[in-house]
Amino acid sequence: MTDHPEDDAVAAEAARRRRLAEIFGDVLPDTTSDERAPDQRETDRESWYRENRPPHHGG
Repeated sequence: MTDHPEDDAVAAEAARRRRLAEIFGDVLPDTTSDERAPDQRETDRESWYRENRPPHHGG
């Protein structure tokens, strides 16, 4: 045991997080989709649909 209880709490929390990561892995991303820049692949896919849209569908 260490002299500082807060050190014990930090070590225990780190160990708990390691165990959870071993079991579940990273289940949540660090950022959400609205926090990230738009995905270039999504833009490419949208442009492909616009370029290949049949004339009778407008546009």
